[in-house]
Amino acid sequence: MNLWQRLKDGSTPYVLILPSVIFLFFVFLIPFFEIVILPFRDVDGGFGIENFLIAADDLNFDRAVRNTIFLVIAVVSVQLVFALGAAMLLTRLRRGRDIYLYIWTIPLGISDLAGGLVWLALLTERGFMNSFLYQLGLIDGPILWLSYESPVALFIAVMLAEFWRASAVMMIIIVAGVQLIPKEYTEAAEVLGASAWQRFIRITLPLLKPSIQTALILRTILAFEVFAVVVALAGFDFRVLVQEAYLWQFQYRESGVAAVYAIIVFGLSALTTIFFLVCIRVRREAMT
Repeated sequence: MNLWQRLKDGSTPYVLILPSVIFLFFVFLIPFFEIVILPFRDVDGGFGIENFLIAADDLNFDRAVRNTIFLVIAVVSVQLVFALGAAMLLTRLRRGRDIYLYIWTIPLGISDLAGGLVWLALLTERGFMNSFLYQLGLIDGPILWLSYESPVALFIAVMLAEFWRASAVMMIIIVAGVQLIPKEYTEAAEVLGASAWQRFIRITLPLLKPSIQTALILRTILAFEVFAVVVALAGFDFRVLVQEAYLWQFQYRESGVAAVYAIIVFGLSALTTIFFLVCIRVRREAMT
């Protein structure tokens, strides 16, 4: 084989992926660099940190950061526990497994805004929750679950809506990971006298590290971007980072400050991704 043929054969894969690289460059990299530079641009066209100072002085900045972080921690933690429990339950089901998975994946076909409106219909003053509790005689009149005077109730409402809407994302990944674990491991442990909890802690959980890592990274990134559910349920009484970016972009017409909030969301997502990659270390033999 001559040199030209070798070069031709070796360059074939790169030629095939070249359209995808060009597409990513124009659709992802250029907008990404633009959003990174935008916060440092002043009104006069120069560069500085004025936009960062404006965002830091915003009365809702601290509350938006705090609400977003607490919401991500609460939602992702509960969803991980649920996903692990559902996966273990599915391993014991002999019938109805497909129906169970189908029911829990239905909310994935609903948009964020539609999911928020569903829970708004449940928790509004004349919604199903108040009607149900009134019929049972547990309340004398409607309760304002979604009032700005009860921030804890707003937080729980948003958390429940996010749990209902996106739990299937983590559950599907965990269930797929459980299906890849050889049954011989758990059967051998059961023969040796290991309890169900010991089999879960010593065998199932370590072998699920790749799936748990993937599920946590994906779901955490999506949780930091929560917006439509919050707007549908709480309006602007419950502040989150993406909501602040929306307000500064479309209501206050300050693209630089909006980009600051976008950079914060990106930074938090990147930090949590690195955290999961470091803390949940996956050995090569566990990935193959």
